[in-house]
Amino acid sequence: MDLQELYSLMDRFAASGLTGLEWKKKDEQVILRREPAAAPAVCAPSPVPAAPPAPAGEAQPAQKEGDVVTAPLVGVFYAAPAPEEPPFAPSGARRKKGEPLCLIEAMKMMSEVPAPADCVVEEVLAQNGEAVGYGAPLFRIRRV
Repeated sequence: MDLQELYSLMDRFAASGLTGLEWKKKDEQVILRREPAAAPAVCAPSPVPAAPPAPAGEAQPAQKEGDVVTAPLVGVFYAAPAPEEPPFAPSGARRKKGEPLCLIEAMKMMSEVPAPADCVVEEVLAQNGEAVGYGAPLFRIRRV
């Protein structure tokens, strides 16, 4: 099964009312499961208490500015096209919209993660060779 077939299967499963699906073919197997939809609440939910403020002596961590580029799929993060090659987008690098920031390997297929806009890479948030999940932060960028 190639990546497009897997995505198609996932889309159809998401659109269906099924809570589980198992697909087998030769030595490949895909199992999809989800919790059954809960019945709608009849009464209003109780308010969630706010987090207590930090003591005066402790500083709140500063929110870093910039957009975060996240992983579009589950796989292994690679900062460079090959181990001996320089990274696509090290900190401080300028990239034009569509230029590759990194690669993600999923099911022996390499997928480029493109720059969403003309930008400067402020910070690389993933480690080379580490497994990343869908939506995991990869880069913090500043649009230019």
